Amino acid sequence: MDPVNRKVQKTYRPVNILQYGEGNFLRGFMEYMVDVANEKGVFDGGVQLVKPIPYGSLEPFAEQDCVYTVILRGKKNGARYVEKRIITCVNGAVSPYEEYEAYAAFAKSPELKLVVSNTTEAGIVYDACDDIAKKPPESYPGKLTKFLYERYQFFSGAKDKGLIILPMELIDKNGETLKSCCLRLAQRWNLPADFTEWLAGCNVFCNTLVDRIITGYPKGEAGALERELGYSDKLLVTGEPFALWVIESDNPAAVAEEFPLDRAGLPVVFTDDLQPYRQRKVRILNGAHTSSVLAAYLSGLDTVLDMMQNETMRLFIERVVYHELAPMVPLPDKEVRAFADSVMERFENPFIKHSLLSIALNSVSKFKARILPTILETQEKTGALPVLLCFSMAALIAFYSGKPGENKLIGTRDGESYDIMDDAPVLAFFEKSGALPAGRLTREFLSRDDFWGRDLTLLPGFSDAVADALQSIRDNGMAGAVERVLR
Repeated sequence: MDPVNRKVQKTYRPVNILQYGEGNFLRGFMEYMVDVANEKGVFDGGVQLVKPIPYGSLEPFAEQDCVYTVILRGKKNGARYVEKRIITCVNGAVSPYEEYEAYAAFAKSPELKLVVSNTTEAGIVYDACDDIAKKPPESYPGKLTKFLYERYQFFSGAKDKGLIILPMELIDKNGETLKSCCLRLAQRWNLPADFTEWLAGCNVFCNTLVDRIITGYPKGEAGALERELGYSDKLLVTGEPFALWVIESDNPAAVAEEFPLDRAGLPVVFTDDLQPYRQRKVRILNGAHTSSVLAAYLSGLDTVLDMMQNETMRLFIERVVYHELAPMVPLPDKEVRAFADSVMERFENPFIKHSLLSIALNSVSKFKARILPTILETQEKTGALPVLLCFSMAALIAFYSGKPGENKLIGTRDGESYDIMDDAPVLAFFEKSGALPAGRLTREFLSRDDFWGRDLTLLPGFSDAVADALQSIRDNGMAGAVERVLR
């Protein structure tokens, strides 16, 4: 079979995007969007990949002329959806460790406009030991600071040669954090004050929020997919149809003018405040997971798809999402409802086998971040407690009530064991107290302000509601208790 690059006529566009990272997410998310925007004529951009670490090989990119396929599969607008796109917007891939001068040359390009990155959450860190003399510096902020300094020098500090920086690492305020790291490095490296001013004032470091499940290279079905496509592709990437990219800056219109992906009908939002969108994602998408997966697992289910295909658990999730989580999100009702609808479709994706146990990791901290704010706001605004979210706290307690293991607890479901993984203090609490009567266990757990940031037994009615739900789970089994709470 011919490789994918033999199937297309590639157009080389000006390199106006420098991309640190060559992994599956960027290829199935950012590069996909740029390719669509190029095709629709609203953008004319080429992407240059930069390998951010010394490990790994760029050979597949060279072999395929940086051409590859993205396949998006799932549900869309209520129907099964499959999209196949050959991506041709990537001009090249370079390793700064082996080809430093070729990489550094892009700093001198007048056509360069944007820098994007996905170097993992650990990539945006300040490394006081990093060295500007290295080719390249070790850390991503070090690489970027040196790159910007070389650009500043080449263009003699021209104000219009600053870049738009779009980090996609999954940390809060990723743009602000990256900017802070770069400024600290500039100071530590004793770079000129004029450069520091140019770095801070002429470059736009955007905070971003990204959302799309990329399942990566489909190992088990690659052969069948290649036969269906009619060519081979070592860089094949699969993912879900849903996507969202929120880009925050002080001047969103100016950023949108340079990078007008939204004009191609792509799900990109330019805003001066992404917090409502983050809250929507955390409260509804992540909150739907955290509030339901422990009950679903103890009801005998194993994946998110199993959960959605179970009549009782599906009703539980729908009521949680539409009646308890969504009403507390500070965005227009129409937007929130549409997002909630998309969450339901994502959970029903038949191509993604998302393990409930993988979602269950560190559920206490997840509950605190994703569910507890909705419980507190609901009680404050309505004077009542959200019944199903109270039940989900009881499901958490039931799930965590296991026996000691090595750096974990071991729970049982229908006679089979499962691992309970969380921070040491949480595991120590349940090892000591997990077998207590429902009322006492609930009170002791909810009173732990080191877990919750406050004593939750002081929330009117909450401890009693959770204890009653936990007793129901113990008396009726999880599946039976879920049925009872839905009546």
